[in-house]
Amino acid sequence: MKHIRNFCIIAHIDHGKSTLADRLLEYTNTIQITEGQMLDDMDLEKERGITIKSHAIQMEYEKDGQKYVLNLIDTPGHVDFSYEVSRSIAACEGALLVVDASQGVQAQTISNLYMALEHDLEIIPVINKCDMPSAMPDEVEDEIVELIGCERESIIRASARTGMGVKEILDAIVERVPHPEGDEEAPLQALIFDSVFNSFRGIIAYYKIVNGVMHKGDHVKFFNTGMEYDADEIGVLKMDMIPRQEMRTGDVGYIISGIKTSTEVRVGDTITHVARPCNEAIEGFEEVKPMVFAGVYPIDPTDYENLRASLEKLQLNDASLTFTPESSVALGFGFRCGFLGLLHMEIIQERLDREFDMDVITTVPNVFYHIYDKHGNMTEVHNPSAMPDPTAIDYIEEPYIRASIITQTDYIGPIMTLCLGKRGELIKQEYVSGNRVEIYYDIPLGEIVIDFYDKLKSISKGYASFDYHMNGFRRSKLIKLDILLNGEPVDALSTLTHESNAYDLGRRMCEKLKDLIPRQQFDIAIQAAIGAKIIARETVKQVRKDVTAKCYGGDVSRKRKLLEKQKRGKKRMKQIGNVEVPQKAFLAVLKLD
Repeated sequence: MKHIRNFCIIAHIDHGKSTLADRLLEYTNTIQITEGQMLDDMDLEKERGITIKSHAIQMEYEKDGQKYVLNLIDTPGHVDFSYEVSRSIAACEGALLVVDASQGVQAQTISNLYMALEHDLEIIPVINKCDMPSAMPDEVEDEIVELIGCERESIIRASARTGMGVKEILDAIVERVPHPEGDEEAPLQALIFDSVFNSFRGIIAYYKIVNGVMHKGDHVKFFNTGMEYDADEIGVLKMDMIPRQEMRTGDVGYIISGIKTSTEVRVGDTITHVARPCNEAIEGFEEVKPMVFAGVYPIDPTDYENLRASLEKLQLNDASLTFTPESSVALGFGFRCGFLGLLHMEIIQERLDREFDMDVITTVPNVFYHIYDKHGNMTEVHNPSAMPDPTAIDYIEEPYIRASIITQTDYIGPIMTLCLGKRGELIKQEYVSGNRVEIYYDIPLGEIVIDFYDKLKSISKGYASFDYHMNGFRRSKLIKLDILLNGEPVDALSTLTHESNAYDLGRRMCEKLKDLIPRQQFDIAIQAAIGAKIIARETVKQVRKDVTAKCYGGDVSRKRKLLEKQKRGKKRMKQIGNVEVPQKAFLAVLKLD
């Protein structure tokens, strides 16, 4: 146990943690690096150049003639995947805090750092990309010293691209990160921090042993679910899974026990022996709170069960995804899914398509509201179509967030304009260093759900970083905006919006849908309505055949007769015809500017 070190790498997005992980693996001869980002093995991660999943891998390093086992967990940097980071931190004793030498400390760096400090991790600050011409290591050092109050000498300057400073980082991990504490004689306690589904082996759970020893073939049980299994295979994680006969306290590894149903494995659960169980489960990590809700429906209604199975398998690998069944008049049966943010929602949609071949329609994302009736009873509504009758509502409360935005002083004006446009109120602003300022805003969560992050990035030329946490509920004047096609409401397009935005949003949605809905044999009326009041209308003109072409000469009544006949046909068609809303129309409504 004295020679084990468990650590993770935390940083803001694009500060070079996956490249640094590659260098550490190369330096310790764990693997030969054939291409960049060896741990990002998903196609999506390679294409977008971001880390989506945490990856655990074991290295061996020799220092002063003594061999050490280092368990590294590489984590994502985007705010939407912060739950992955919190789970990795629970399985570690130390963390490398990587900061880009040319960008300095960013919002996500700070929020991940606080998460690590809450778990009492040993922090090793590393300034990465010191070989870049635009690097400012001295200024960044000042920021780090101010942030965590460490000694200047303890900050390591490195470059993951050239390999500079990698040996110093490995030495610092061995010297500074404490070894795992635990009792090998005590009953077995192992914390599950991740799991994956394998179509041949069933569900594979990843864990860290806190107390006790596990042998191959042991009869184990999962503490919270109470299910019992045999440990068919246990081992450690290198680039592949390497079987071992026993795993001791402090080890990080995997267990395969032929589990088939995904609901039996919960991230944060404790594994223990059946014969000699532990008294209590390990303090896991807090339950995840989804921020954004959207309906996910199969395009083909017969795929409903397949979609359920696919979501369950995704949930194993990404515990921050939540879903409950729901049905809609327009789209049939589907699921109401909770996501941590818009990027998270986009990634889940892509993974459903690529990994499970599911064609799905996603509705307009929204957040949850508290609705109080005249008797003072509160109901939580996640979907605008589940809103009670407006006459029964006393008032509505919407969730607010406390947003912290770190930016350069040049962009303060446009950012403040953006936040005010989203009904934000300024709380305070502080100068972090030189020309960098941190601004705190209280903003309704519903306003930032759709395009806030993209707009923030574009007006600040990518320099502003954004982080947020929930900050209670407040009363708001919200109204439900419905979109009607030929008088029929499309519940997938209905939204709850603030009174001041409703007219503008309704008009823009109608205009956008007019461009996207294909022309039919009859006129389609697209209307936006608040209750019974129509506030905007557009018409998609019908496709018409010239029925009078064959009628030449003769009396005008012959022409009129043919046109009347066509008119009656169109009328009948309109009664029985239905309008298909294409998937790109749902997505275009999200991107309304």
